[in-house]
Amino acid sequence: MAVLLDTNILLRLAQPHHSSAPLAAQALRSLRARNEVLHITQQNLVEFWAVVTRPISANGLGLSTEKAVEEMNALQRLFTLLPELPLQDAWTRLVIDHRVSGKNAHDARLVAAMIVHGIESLLTPNTQDFLRYREIRVLDVMQFT
Repeated sequence: MAVLLDTNILLRLAQPHHSSAPLAAQALRSLRARNEVLHITQQNLVEFWAVVTRPISANGLGLSTEKAVEEMNALQRLFTLLPELPLQDAWTRLVIDHRVSGKNAHDARLVAAMIVHGIESLLTPNTQDFLRYREIRVLDVMQFT
């Protein structure tokens, strides 16, 4: 089974002292032990960059661009980066069919990438953000504890 990782999983890897980091790490170990292929998308990398380079005072990690590049390079070594394919049609259908608005449009783009690439499962600590999408299987990091 191929699994797409939610950006929040990637952010926990960049914050080893975050209270959710051990849960994310355990889920990844469990999936790798089952020989699952773990994927990320360009959307993940854009979201990751936005958070890690945002100031701490604005709920970011405050990393320098140099450190952010190192972190992104590490992610691309650890996980399979899916090629950027046209997602507009799949994304538009999802946001209309599921009445998506606001910041949830970013999650819809991850789901669109899953549909276009034929990936059925998503690992996330935020299952509520993805339960509306019957097109995918949502894996909660808590199920791997």
